[in-house]
Amino acid sequence: MSREEKVALVEAYLDCFETKDLSKLSFAEDVTFEGPRMPMLAGRETVLGFLAHILPMVRNIQLKQHIVEDEYVATVFDMETANGVDHVFDRIRIVDGQIKSIHAFYYSEQTTEEQK
Repeated sequence: MSREEKVALVEAYLDCFETKDLSKLSFAEDVTFEGPRMPMLAGRETVLGFLAHILPMVRNIQLKQHIVEDEYVATVFDMETANGVDHVFDRIRIVDGQIKSIHAFYYSEQTTEEQK
Protein backbone atom coordinates (compact mmCIF):
# COMPACT_ATOMS: atom_id res chain seq x y z
CA MET A 1 0.00 0.00 0.00
CA SER A 2 1.13 3.52 -0.65
CA ARG A 3 1.63 6.10 2.08
CA GLU A 4 -1.49 7.93 0.84
CA GLU A 5 -3.62 4.78 1.03
CA LYS A 6 -2.50 4.10 4.61
CA VAL A 7 -3.20 7.69 5.63
CA ALA A 8 -6.65 7.47 3.99
CA LEU A 9 -7.49 4.37 6.11
CA VAL A 10 -6.44 6.20 9.28
CA GLU A 11 -8.36 9.34 8.33
CA ALA A 12 -11.50 7.26 7.70
CA TYR A 13 -11.05 5.95 11.26
CA LEU A 14 -10.70 9.50 12.62
CA ASP A 15 -13.68 10.71 10.57
CA CYS A 16 -15.95 8.24 12.35
CA PHE A 17 -15.57 10.28 15.53
CA GLU A 18 -17.11 13.31 13.84
CA THR A 19 -19.61 11.61 11.50
CA LYS A 20 -20.61 8.97 14.09
CA ASP A 21 -20.62 6.48 11.19
CA LEU A 22 -18.65 3.26 11.73
CA SER A 23 -19.68 1.67 8.43
CA LYS A 24 -16.66 2.96 6.46
CA LEU A 25 -14.02 1.51 8.78
CA SER A 26 -11.72 -1.13 7.37
CA PHE A 27 -10.86 -3.27 10.40
CA ALA A 28 -9.37 -6.76 10.30
CA GLU A 29 -11.53 -9.42 11.96
CA ASP A 30 -8.88 -9.81 14.67
CA VAL A 31 -8.22 -6.07 15.16
CA THR A 32 -7.06 -5.00 18.62
CA PHE A 33 -7.47 -1.72 20.48
CA GLU A 34 -5.36 -0.80 23.47
CA GLY A 35 -5.46 2.35 25.57
CA PRO A 36 -3.92 3.62 28.80
CA ARG A 37 -7.01 3.20 30.99
CA MET A 38 -8.40 -0.06 29.71
CA PRO A 39 -7.50 -3.66 28.94
CA MET A 40 -6.76 -4.64 25.34
CA LEU A 41 -9.88 -5.22 23.27
CA ALA A 42 -9.75 -7.88 20.56
CA GLY A 43 -12.02 -8.63 17.61
CA ARG A 44 -13.81 -6.44 15.09
CA GLU A 45 -17.21 -6.52 16.79
CA THR A 46 -15.72 -5.81 20.23
CA VAL A 47 -13.71 -2.82 18.99
CA LEU A 48 -16.66 -1.45 17.00
CA GLY A 49 -18.86 -1.82 20.09
CA PHE A 50 -16.36 0.16 22.16
CA LEU A 51 -16.16 2.90 19.53
CA ALA A 52 -19.97 3.07 19.29
CA HIS A 53 -20.03 3.61 23.05
CA ILE A 54 -17.58 6.54 23.04
CA LEU A 55 -18.65 8.27 19.79
CA PRO A 56 -21.43 10.34 21.43
CA MET A 57 -18.87 11.96 23.77
CA VAL A 58 -16.57 13.16 20.96
CA ARG A 59 -17.26 16.65 19.63
CA ASN A 60 -14.31 17.34 17.34
CA ILE A 61 -11.00 15.98 16.05
CA GLN A 62 -8.11 18.31 15.21
CA LEU A 63 -5.54 16.38 13.19
CA LYS A 64 -1.93 17.41 13.82
CA GLN A 65 0.34 14.93 12.02
CA HIS A 66 0.73 11.50 10.40
CA ILE A 67 4.06 9.65 10.46
CA VAL A 68 4.18 6.59 8.20
CA GLU A 69 6.76 3.81 8.40
CA ASP A 70 6.30 0.31 6.98
CA GLU A 71 3.00 -1.13 8.36
CA TYR A 72 2.55 1.68 10.89
CA VAL A 73 0.89 5.08 10.87
CA ALA A 74 1.50 7.20 13.94
CA THR A 75 -1.14 9.90 14.17
CA VAL A 76 -1.20 12.86 16.51
CA PHE A 77 -4.48 14.67 17.10
CA ASP A 78 -6.54 16.55 19.64
CA MET A 79 -9.91 15.06 20.55
CA GLU A 80 -12.47 17.43 22.02
CA THR A 81 -14.89 15.53 24.21
CA ALA A 82 -17.73 16.39 26.56
CA ASN A 83 -15.09 16.30 29.33
CA GLY A 84 -12.48 18.54 27.67
CA VAL A 85 -9.62 18.03 25.22
CA ASP A 86 -7.47 14.91 25.05
CA HIS A 87 -4.12 15.08 23.27
CA VAL A 88 -3.82 11.75 21.45
CA PHE A 89 -1.09 9.72 19.78
CA ASP A 90 -2.37 6.58 18.01
CA ARG A 91 0.01 3.94 16.68
CA ILE A 92 -1.98 2.13 14.02
CA ARG A 93 -0.83 -1.02 12.23
CA ILE A 94 -2.18 -1.68 8.75
CA VAL A 95 -1.97 -5.14 7.16
CA ASP A 96 -3.47 -6.14 3.81
CA GLY A 97 -5.44 -2.90 3.51
CA GLN A 98 -7.08 -3.18 6.94
CA ILE A 99 -6.44 -1.71 10.35
CA LYS A 100 -4.95 -4.55 12.39
CA SER A 101 -4.24 -2.74 15.67
CA ILE A 102 -4.68 0.61 17.37
CA HIS A 103 -2.60 1.53 20.38
CA ALA A 104 -3.76 4.84 21.82
CA PHE A 105 -1.73 7.07 24.11
CA TYR A 106 -3.34 10.24 25.45
CA TYR A 107 -3.51 12.78 28.19
CA SER A 108 -6.20 15.25 29.12
CA GLU A 109 -5.71 18.98 28.91
CA GLN A 110 -5.87 20.48 32.39
CA THR A 111 -5.96 24.05 33.48
CA THR A 112 -3.23 25.32 35.79
CA GLU A 113 -5.68 25.29 38.69
CA GLU A 114 -6.61 21.63 38.11
CA GLN A 115 -2.92 20.60 38.09
CA LYS A 116 -2.34 21.92 41.64
